[in-house]
This record gives sequence, structure tokens and C-alpha cells, in this order.
Amino acid sequence: MRFTTLHKGLALSIFGLGTLAAPAFADDAAPAAPNKASAATSKHIKSERKKEHRAFHHLSEHGQQAMTSILQAQQILAAGQSEQALPALNAALAHLQAASKAREQFTAAEADLHPAPQHPVSSAHTPQSGPTDWIPVGGEVIATDTLEPSKKSAVATANAQLKAGQTQQAAQTLQVVGQDIDFIVALAPLAQLQGFVNRALIFAEGHHPDAATVALNDALNTLVFVSENVVTEATAAAQQQK
Repeated sequence: MRFTTLHKGLALSIFGLGTLAAPAFADDAAPAAPNKASAATSKHIKSERKKEHRAFHHLSEHGQQAMTSILQAQQILAAGQSEQALPALNAALAHLQAASKAREQFTAAEADLHPAPQHPVSSAHTPQSGPTDWIPVGGEVIATDTLEPSKKSAVATANAQLKAGQTQQAAQTLQVVGQDIDFIVALAPLAQLQGFVNRALIFAEGHHPDAATVALNDALNTLVFVSENVVTEATAAAQQQK
């Protein structure tokens, strides 16, 4: 399983960033029609930027922080240090509890989520049955193969910013890409993730780092990677049912 940007705060979402490039300045002697077109382009640019920021706003701050703590604990446990992993495990549980009360949490059946082709679920993944509470715990921007190296570098920078939880900065960085990209959101089933992290905590307290590591691996295997559009639709549907 690949975690390019899931260390702190994933089907296909097109931002349409090709329209974010600055429009050419109209010639002073140009007729009124091109100026109107330029104004329309400017309006569309602002619209696309709103979409871009909206996509990042799907991410749960506490969900991202919980994932950070889980991955930190995983690294510590891999070194056989059970007691040292306890603060990270407790922090993960605290953040998951906070995430359960945040606006980003929503309820949906996993069968309705449609995983992204770029990010299939783990081979060890067991699908959730029935309505499930989900929290967005990470995001990843994926560059198309046709992007030039400098723009792929900008995408890499944006992913690093997402990794650090800097969603606003990541959105600004992507404005220079000037071409369509994909945004994938990682969703975690809240109760199942809490259960596995709590199991890891119990094993760590009992000085069983290997068993605790297995529990955290099971936790990560619950993740489902979907389109930003899927999250938008699922969140809207959940709000209508309230």
C-alpha cells in the first residue's frame, strides 16, 4: 500500500487546472467582445479555484492527525519499542474521537463509494457491510503523464504540503500546474479504525510490539481511496438525511 501524502492530513477527480493559467492581456485596441471573453475566463478561473479549495476542505484535520500518529506508532513498534509507541497510539485515538464529531464525517455504504482505479484497496482489505461512518484521513494529487517536469515538481511540492497538513498552501501551489490533475481522498471506516488502533494500544501496553504492528497494519488495510466527487456526493446525501 502506498502512502504518498497520508502522513498528516483518495475514483478520479478533475480539477480542471488548465483554466487556472493567467489569461493573456487584451490589446487596448481590441473590440469589446474579446474583453467580455476575458472577463468570462477570469470568472471561470475563480470558479475552478473554489473547486480546488473545496476538494481540500473535504479532508478531516483530526483524521489526518490520527493517520500521522498511526504511522509514527507503526515506525516505533517496528523498532520493538512498545512503551515509546504509547503516546502516538493514544494521540491517534484522541484524534479519531474528535474526528467522529467533525463536519467531514459522513455515513455511506462502502458498495456506494466506488474505489479509484489509481488506488485500489489493499489485497487484505475486508469490505464494510451496511451503512458505515467514514472520515477522510488523507489526500493525494496525481499528475498526468503529459505534465512537463517543472509542473510535476509543483505537484510533488503540493503533495509534500498536504503531507504537512498545509491544504491552503497546496491549493496555491497547484495553481501553476495549468493542466488537469487527479485528487484522491483516503477514507477510513471510523469504528473499525478505532477498534484496530485500540487493539494495538492494548498489545503495546502488554509489550507485544509485533502484535501491535499487525493491528496497525489491519487498521491501514481498512482504507478506501475514492474520487473527491464521490466524497462530495456522499457528504451531500448524508446532510440531506439529517
